[in-house]
Order: sequence, then structure tokens, then C-alpha cells
Amino acid sequence: MAQQGRLRLTKRTLTELREVLPEVAERTVAAVIDDVPSYSDALTGSMGQTIRTAVELALGGFITLAERSETTEAPTATIDGAYQLGRGEARSGRSVDALLSAYRIGARVSWRELSSAAVRTGVEARTLARFAELVFAYIDQLSAASVAGHTDELATTGRVRQRLLERLAEQLLDGTSPDHVSIVAERADWAPPETLTAVIVPESQVRPVMAGVSGETLQPAETPPAVAEDHVVLLVPDVHGRRRAALLRALVGRDAVAGPARPWLEVRASYERALRVRALGSGSDSEELLVELVLSADPSALADLRARVLAPLDEVRDSSAEKLAETLRSWLLHHGRRDAVAAELFVHPQTVRYRMGQLRELFGDRLEDPRSVLELTVALGLPDATDG
Repeated sequence: MAQQGRLRLTKRTLTELREVLPEVAERTVAAVIDDVPSYSDALTGSMGQTIRTAVELALGGFITLAERSETTEAPTATIDGAYQLGRGEARSGRSVDALLSAYRIGARVSWRELSSAAVRTGVEARTLARFAELVFAYIDQLSAASVAGHTDELATTGRVRQRLLERLAEQLLDGTSPDHVSIVAERADWAPPETLTAVIVPESQVRPVMAGVSGETLQPAETPPAVAEDHVVLLVPDVHGRRRAALLRALVGRDAVAGPARPWLEVRASYERALRVRALGSGSDSEELLVELVLSADPSALADLRARVLAPLDEVRDSSAEKLAETLRSWLLHHGRRDAVAAELFVHPQTVRYRMGQLRELFGDRLEDPRSVLELTVALGLPDATDG
């Protein structure tokens, strides 16, 4: 490397960088926890302290590299540590995408904090630019070593475990007895979660989704016959309750569908629900589509119900029947509040009054009978209830 390309940091700057290392390490770990959900549990307890120490040592290796302006190669011990980290992540079941996400976040936070420390000591813009090059080149070396370790681990013992996990996913989806499923889970060293949530996602979106969920997420080797060929099924552990929001954020814009969380041995029910939502084509969150799912559970029964309870509308012209059905639906859902109905339909309250007069003539006492009101509400429950 030419002389002008070398990084020259003063002793004051190097001292400042070393002093902020613990704080930079803490902020780096905190950012990883916030932005990569699959690391939220891994960075607690003794494992969390181990990873924090590893981050601080990696940053220390960078300062050592910055002192040796004649080389840009990371210290051998640091590279070895990154390689072993990759192997450990593979054994823990976390994906290489989650690992690389952690590195990207680490690079961003480290650069922000270290560059701020350097600027405080008077580092010039030209030197700061070279400093940035060194930071990101260093992170690239570490991430490459970790990926190599991850790959090597999966190529040996990890590959056997991966096959067992794929078989486990297949058995959960095809209704294999709980006893047999539990045996495979134990052989795969897979700790059963409280719940599993089935997610149907396009193949092209699997990697970004996997980066945002637990590394213990299951995926069958073969796509189930009921799923489109270019889609796959993921079984995501413990994203029930408040954690579901993080899963849904990971699915935004990815043409994916999430079933409900179910006890892990009952995840087939979540998968079947996700299939139904996919068939509806109405959204990604099955929990927001329960009414649509109920009303579409038996299409022929719903059609018969509509035909029977809406029969009085057969006595009027089609155009009038459509307006009256629309008004009756709004009147039922707004509990008879005329102004609310008028606002929803963009008509005058007197128009609502006139139409309701017509409807009372057609339906008579049925508009006061609880059972009839229930049937009408179900029949008109969706905006397109009178289509077709």
C-alpha cells in the first residue's frame, strides 16, 4: 500500500478509542437485540455475556489493526474467533442471514461510535475517510470468517440435524402422532416451544423473513402439495401474543400469510388456516380475517342463507334491491343510528329514513326479531354480500 493510503492515528486517538470500547460493545449488542429478533433470547444470561465479550474483543482487535498501519489484515486470533462464532451459530440453529444481519448492524453502530470518538480527538476528514475504509474492511473479514465457520459446521454435524429438523416439520404438517414427533424433536436436539405459527411465503422472500425470526424456525424439505410450487411453509416458534407484531412486520410487502399461533403439536391447524387465508387473497394476518373466514367456511350454506333471508328483496328492481341491501347492512352494523348510516353511505339522513321505511314494509317484524336480525347480519356481513 502506498504511504499516502496508510491510516495514521495519534496516541491520543488510539487511547480514546480503547476507552470507549466497552460502551461501543454494549451499544452494538443492544442494536442487534433490537433489530434481529432471532438474537433477542440468545443475548441474555451467560450466553449474552459471552457474546458481549466477543464483541469487545473483536473491537479491540480492530484497534490493534489500526495501530499497525502497515497491514489491513485482521489479527489471526480475531479471525479464528469469528470462525468459531459462525460454527456456534450454526449449532444454535440460527441462520447465516441472521448472522450477517448482526454484522451489518454491528458495522453501522461501531462506525458511528468509533468515528465520533475519533472526531473528538481532532482527526481530519481525510484520515476519517481512511478510518471508515478500515472499519468496514475489518468487519467484512470477520463476517467472511463467520460465514465460513457456519458453512463448515452445517457441512458436518449440522447437516444431519438439518435433515432431522426438516423431517420434524413434515411430520408436524402431515398429522404424525405426537409420540413420533417428540422422538424426532429430541433426536434433532430441538427444544419444543410453547407455540408454532405457520407462515406461507414465496421462495424468493424466505431469506429476508428468516433473518427476522427465530433460528429454530422449521421448514420442510419439500413444499406440501396444497401450497403453490413457488411458495414454502415456515413454522415459527413462540410468536404468540405481543411477539406476533414483530412477525407481521417481517412479512410486510412479502406476499406472505401467517396463520394463528397454536400449541406446537397442533401447528397443522395454523397451517390449514394460513392456506384458507391464502385462498381468500385478503391479507397476511389470519387473525384480522376471522369474520371473512367464518363467512366463507361453507359457501353453499352462506348462499342458501342469503337467498332465504333476503328473499323479500326479490320483490323490487335489482338496482333498488342493491341500495336497500346496502342500507340494511349499514343499519344493522350501526345499530340503527341513522346519521352514522347516512355518513357511511354518503346520503342524506332522510334518504336512510325513506329506505328503512321500504325495508320495514318488505321484512315486517323480522327486523325486530333477534334470530332474524342475526341471520340478516351474517347474510350481509361482508361488503360484497349481495354480489353475484
